[in-house]
Amino acid sequence: MINLERLRALAAVDTHGSIARAARALHITPSGMSQQLSKLERECGHRLTEPEGRSVRLTHAGRVLADHAAAVMAQLAAAEDDLAALDDEVLGPLRIGAIGSAIRTLLPTTLAALTTRHPRLAPTVRDGEVAELLPALLRGDLDLLLIENWSNRPRHLPEGVAVRTLVTEEARVALHEAHPLGDRPVLRLADLDGVAWTACPPGAEPREALVQALRTCGVEPDLRYSISDHATQLTLVAAGLTAALVPATAWRQAPPGVRFLPTDPPLRRDVQAAWRPGTETPPVRACLDALAPAPDRLGDLGPGLSTEPARPEPAQSEPAQSEPEQSEPHTESAGPTDLVASTPPTQPRPPHSPNLTATENRTRGSDVG
Repeated sequence: MINLERLRALAAVDTHGSIARAARALHITPSGMSQQLSKLERECGHRLTEPEGRSVRLTHAGRVLADHAAAVMAQLAAAEDDLAALDDEVLGPLRIGAIGSAIRTLLPTTLAALTTRHPRLAPTVRDGEVAELLPALLRGDLDLLLIENWSNRPRHLPEGVAVRTLVTEEARVALHEAHPLGDRPVLRLADLDGVAWTACPPGAEPREALVQALRTCGVEPDLRYSISDHATQLTLVAAGLTAALVPATAWRQAPPGVRFLPTDPPLRRDVQAAWRPGTETPPVRACLDALAPAPDRLGDLGPGLSTEPARPEPAQSEPAQSEPEQSEPHTESAGPTDLVASTPPTQPRPPHSPNLTATENRTRGSDVG
């Protein structure tokens, strides 16, 4: 392997034109410079200099190697400058791990703004679940995480991890509009016994939050479909096959025919940034600053979306019935309830649905018949 200091000596001879001047530039003796060049010739197996009067000149091999030496020295100088600027300048790698919904909703605009402001920043993104991303952060394989934390199943982060909540959003049960529970203003989780579900694969936070919420209400979930992303889950809901638990940022991905019902008890999800305090780099600090206005950006996702959880109305044990108009003026609520109000009118229900209990299917069959 070619020695870096000997390359530096050859580059100095090429720059200054003589061994004596090159030695003065590097603050070594002329004999020390000659020794460096002799060792370099033995390392590369080529004659690098030849006498010219009382001095030397580079051979063809010497000029070829001197060009490479100059490039190496320039790259080394740039590296030293970058290291000197690390405490202030936002540059270099930024390794982010994130759940899929955060990648879709938060990272595109954040990284676009960051890389425009700091063109020497080189972000990379890896998606995954919290259980696999946290160990990677602790090992130093990732610099920053975007993870989720559910209200009914709070995650206790390991020591040495700092966390900042970026967004708090409501989660609702998505049902087909023809489902017999689909017209309730608030859906009691205890009433969902026998409903088929689609959820993220085992081990994912949304799935575990759904399972725990239902079991707390005495319901054993019938998990028939393991689907990673909410958009695909909602296509199954729209087909009348399943129910799904969906956070607010995914509501706009729903196809026609899906309703989102607040739950009793209510469910919420936090989207959080996590990092190792004391080891954060300027790119990490810059990214945290860029993520601060996340709720404002999510507010533009579409009509009826809100990152603030809605306060559910009192639960009803039976589907709501239409009532005569009251004399008091009616005020429409804002936020997530607008999405429910904007769904199409209920269509005639099919005679059979896999989401219903046997009794409900018999009842609906007699209604249709």
